[in-house]
Amino acid sequence: MEKNYLISIDQSTQGTKALLFDKNGTLMCRADVPHKQIVNDLGWVSHNPEEIYENVIKAVRGVLAKANVSPEKILGIGISNQRETSVLWDKKTGLSLNNAIVWQCARATEICERDDVKTSSQKVFEKTGIKLSPYFPASKIAWLIENTEGAKEKQKRHGICHGTVDSYLVYRLTKGEVYATDYSNASRTQLFNIFELKWDEEICKLFGINPEDMPKVMDSNACYGYTDFEGLFTEPIPIQSVLGDSHGALFGQGCRMAGMAKATYGTGSSIMMNIGENPLLSKNGLVTSLAWGIDGKVNYVLEGNLNYTGAVITWLKDDMELIESAADTESLAMAANKNDSLYLVPAFTGLGAPYWNSHAKAAIVGMDRTTKKKELVRAALECIAYQITDIIKAMGQDAGDAISELRVDGGPTRNGYLMQFQSDISGLNVQVPNQEELSGIGAAYLAGISLGMWSDEIFSKMKRNTYSPVMDERLAKDKYAGWKAAVEKV
Repeated sequence: MEKNYLISIDQSTQGTKALLFDKNGTLMCRADVPHKQIVNDLGWVSHNPEEIYENVIKAVRGVLAKANVSPEKILGIGISNQRETSVLWDKKTGLSLNNAIVWQCARATEICERDDVKTSSQKVFEKTGIKLSPYFPASKIAWLIENTEGAKEKQKRHGICHGTVDSYLVYRLTKGEVYATDYSNASRTQLFNIFELKWDEEICKLFGINPEDMPKVMDSNACYGYTDFEGLFTEPIPIQSVLGDSHGALFGQGCRMAGMAKATYGTGSSIMMNIGENPLLSKNGLVTSLAWGIDGKVNYVLEGNLNYTGAVITWLKDDMELIESAADTESLAMAANKNDSLYLVPAFTGLGAPYWNSHAKAAIVGMDRTTKKKELVRAALECIAYQITDIIKAMGQDAGDAISELRVDGGPTRNGYLMQFQSDISGLNVQVPNQEELSGIGAAYLAGISLGMWSDEIFSKMKRNTYSPVMDERLAKDKYAGWKAAVEKV
């Protein structure tokens, strides 16, 4: 039987998606399975790794049944995953020893504030490209080892495994035969030396982690073993790609050359710029990671992460009750007073890149008696574009080369007002693809190309709607200067 389909698994924060692609690269069908968000009284955010693994199997079964496609027609799979979420599991049984610590969770703050760790913060940055933070797996894994019953004893016998969600899924799907991660995920752990391309022994020791217990780091398009999805497939199929979700979106967007950039508009946002084969440490509040490793070569990225982009729209709807749905924002913004100079600085949990001010508070700046709901809604949309422009400008300063266009994805990109304003304020052409699920598409494209199902021509199949700057350049500069002044006030 001809194998002319490919499955991509996108394991994200809210749930797991299985995406089915045909031999032409068309997304035929998808199946979604949500998982529980476990939040305790302390605000710790956890996921149950066993539930996530079971949902991967359910999602794959579901998408095949939905599309009425036989498992025997599947050539292989790719995986994209939520990145910094950290898992600890038993090396012998493959079963998790504790709930996973989700990337949003800051319970490991105390570990980052220990004297020996704090005094090494600059060294950590210079080796990993990442500022010291409980956001990343280094302190999360340390917390799991220190606070999971029996973990330290198992560690002495090299009886534990730990890492990001991709490495856990690969381990379970291959029944423990492959313990590995890819370069993109490894570079987000704050344990990986991005210059020497290996687990850094000194940093691992700093966090009480044995580098010998870390997964093998492989090319993103390597074969990560074979799986039968718990008996669903009579003949095991290859796991042919692994990418962190934002890196998957970068690849899916076709940003494979230095200078190309994408922005993912979600609850928060990841803005990522491919800087080529040579690493560059940021001087402007960004992090440096590995985009991927493909066929023995790695590419690096500069990245800025924002906490509140799409979440600002959720705030308007659920907390302020100013709108009934996100779709309302476009017409309200269009109808707002053009002379109103309102700014919303969404520092609800401080400011992320490139400011990194955890003490900042959210503020509405420039309000007068004429300000009404429409003006506030417009300011909420515009603050998304302003924040992303902050990152774009920082990237240009670090790389010494201005970005020529911005490729975007995510739900908010359907908002025409936001996309046009993004183009006007950044001064860039903004390219909106005709497809969603860019993380899963990226993992699929990489696996499909590696398995010979597709050539590089697959990238040309994606069509884009282009927004070009139309606002007077002087007006755009004045508006952006007003934003910077508003940020200074918080």
